[in-house]
Amino acid sequence: MKAAVIESVGKAVVAEVPDPTPGPREVVVEVAACGLCGTDLHILQGEFAPRLPVVPGHEFAGEVVGVGTEVTEVSVGDRVAVDPSLYCHECRYCRMGHNNLCERWAAIGVTTAGGAAQYAVAPVANCVKLPEHVRTQDAALIEPLSCAVRGYDILQSRLGAHVLIYGSGTMGLMMLELAKRTGAASVDVVDVNPARLETAVRLGVSAAAANADELDRPQGWDVVIDATGNAAAIQDGLGRVAKAGTFLQFGVADYATRVTIDPYRIYNQEITITGSMAVLHSYERAAELFANGVLDPEVFISDRIPLEQYPQALEQFASGVGRKIVVVP
Repeated sequence: MKAAVIESVGKAVVAEVPDPTPGPREVVVEVAACGLCGTDLHILQGEFAPRLPVVPGHEFAGEVVGVGTEVTEVSVGDRVAVDPSLYCHECRYCRMGHNNLCERWAAIGVTTAGGAAQYAVAPVANCVKLPEHVRTQDAALIEPLSCAVRGYDILQSRLGAHVLIYGSGTMGLMMLELAKRTGAASVDVVDVNPARLETAVRLGVSAAAANADELDRPQGWDVVIDATGNAAAIQDGLGRVAKAGTFLQFGVADYATRVTIDPYRIYNQEITITGSMAVLHSYERAAELFANGVLDPEVFISDRIPLEQYPQALEQFASGVGRKIVVVP
């Protein structure tokens, strides 16, 4: 079968690889679409994946075309979205309910072969059936949405909060949509990319700007979310949190990224700084929200690119052109 392969740092190709074979409790999925994510760029940079080469792709959905000998939950022909998370269920963090912090954390498309391919293998427990009205190609959006749902679990937002989001890429826009549905009094978005900022305005924001100085909230925001991973955005955002407010580090920064905090201000103004790591007990809820129309796929997916052009798709994604890019085998 054909698959995208990140062979070494900085090098992605499309190549022929062996067809996957399911284990007893696994299924083979014929991939309908696989989304590109900032994590894929980190893997290309030599981060996250424990070893290369690897077939990337942790945001995917498709049709079940093979099942293991002990699989009864799904059948050949079922359409599914796949939670890529792989946990040991034995370590201290798994036993505490923090599976996303598993000491042996792994993920389809990061540590094992993923969905940027014609076929992918997944544990049946990770597969969520899609209702008839959901297009399989659109369901690649469920995984990033599940990360956003996890972010809002962390925030435990109260009604009437004023929210500021840095970044209007896919994840920033998803956080925007969830903020609107969790009772925010206002949702403002900052982005230096005019095209992406236009999409945020289209979805409905209280205000949008290239710089938070252009927004009229001198007292700061109750919730500030970084969805960029960019050091300058993070540093600026930390200074925009109102008293008793919360800063959520949601964007994935490079390992070397550093910012400065003000310990006295954090103490004196009771500011919370927290993070949100991937998916935790949120995939099924994201699938239900998606099925109920929380996102418009036609707005979120800007490009559907053939798998054969995976390296070019990565380049486009890295350049900031478009919103969610999916590859289609």
